[in-house]
Amino acid sequence: MEEHILTSLKQQIAGFPKSPGVYLMKNAEGRVLYVGKAKDLRSRTGSYFQPSTDLLNTRGPDICRMVDQVRDIDIIECDSEVDALLKENRLIKDIQPPHNAMLKDGKTFPYIEITTGDDFPGVFVTRKPRLKGSKLYGPFISAPAIRDAVNALQKAFKFRTCEMDIRADDESRRFFRPCLLHAINQCTAPCADLINREEYRKDIDRLKKLLASKRQTLLRQLKSDMDEASRQQLFEEAAVLRDRIKAIKSLSLSGDVREDVQPELFYVDPRVGLEKLASLLDMETPPRSIEGIDIAHLAGSDTVGSLVCFIDGKPFKNGYRRYKIKSVEGIDDYASIREVITRRYRYAADGEELFPDVILIDGGLGQLHAGMEAFSLMNMRPPMVISLAKREEEIYIQARSAPVRLLRNSPALRLLQSIRDEAHRFAQHYHHMLRKTTTFNDYENQGRGIPKRDKEH
Repeated sequence: MEEHILTSLKQQIAGFPKSPGVYLMKNAEGRVLYVGKAKDLRSRTGSYFQPSTDLLNTRGPDICRMVDQVRDIDIIECDSEVDALLKENRLIKDIQPPHNAMLKDGKTFPYIEITTGDDFPGVFVTRKPRLKGSKLYGPFISAPAIRDAVNALQKAFKFRTCEMDIRADDESRRFFRPCLLHAINQCTAPCADLINREEYRKDIDRLKKLLASKRQTLLRQLKSDMDEASRQQLFEEAAVLRDRIKAIKSLSLSGDVREDVQPELFYVDPRVGLEKLASLLDMETPPRSIEGIDIAHLAGSDTVGSLVCFIDGKPFKNGYRRYKIKSVEGIDDYASIREVITRRYRYAADGEELFPDVILIDGGLGQLHAGMEAFSLMNMRPPMVISLAKREEEIYIQARSAPVRLLRNSPALRLLQSIRDEAHRFAQHYHHMLRKTTTFNDYENQGRGIPKRDKEH
């Protein structure tokens, strides 16, 4: 690597935060060569370019060749190492960098699943959640640790972990012999009608409350019990409590179901989803091209817009666009949507590009009206424009007075959700990169007399 390139990279790294995050190594053309995670971004990225670092022995010849090609580094700062690991996993699967040997496969992180649609909900660790009738927590970064946690929780809440179909109106349960878990006081045995539905639900509700909380009260109580057992020289009991504390702490090593989406877990046949969507929107044929739009900002600064493109229900990465919002000050999602739509479709208005069959905006009725207003200001008749609101998953459709609510397992809804979530992920990714690299790039370019690079559309 030439000396001036190495010096430039070291200067860039010197401006990185000493916090957890993800880094993306890029070549001269801007292609991502490698994605990695770090507990300390500055220290980790800097380690690739230190004379004392023996990359050949520690990382292998492939990484050595990769480092020689690096000309730029993007970073995404994260709140924790857990967040960094989950983001690294998602980016590697999405980008498929040539020098990442691991995490390119379809292997996913597990969830805790509570089958709330059952009369007597079961609790499972799974990599293949149900399409409906369940509540998910996670994803968790360690499958063994989370299995230990579920085992510890079962001793406290005595829920079932079997796959049996247990129904409250099944009279034959009275004659059923429960399994060993009931004998060791680890399950209340709804299979044998030893607990009614209401009492069992109370235990499950307490479990859900614990999983949604920070669990500090429970951990303090367990630690107090462990210390007391140690004082009384009940060492076996203290060891059990120690392991239980460790298991409960592992629950914090998780992401968020909505933010850390693993779309490969929730596959929907695109053809079925498109057919159902055509019926919903009164279209003669299933739409082939759908574009999704989302806006991201932090306290009104660094507002960005994203546009993702799906062809025949599948992501078309060459059609993705990102926009740094230029005409809006402060927080104004409506104005930002108008700007994105104007910048994206002004060429279609001039006949230079084709419209997609459907435009999906992340948001509710206000976001839909903002999109329609942008087309009105351009004096053009838009294609089908809809919006999808997150909380109730209501679909707002142009020229309809009331929103539409589909069943949660509807193929049309799940297709729209996948497009909406991908637009959100793409917007957040760009937003984080802008926040962490704009200041350094401006400083560097001004010092060299180089105009700022504009990668937005």
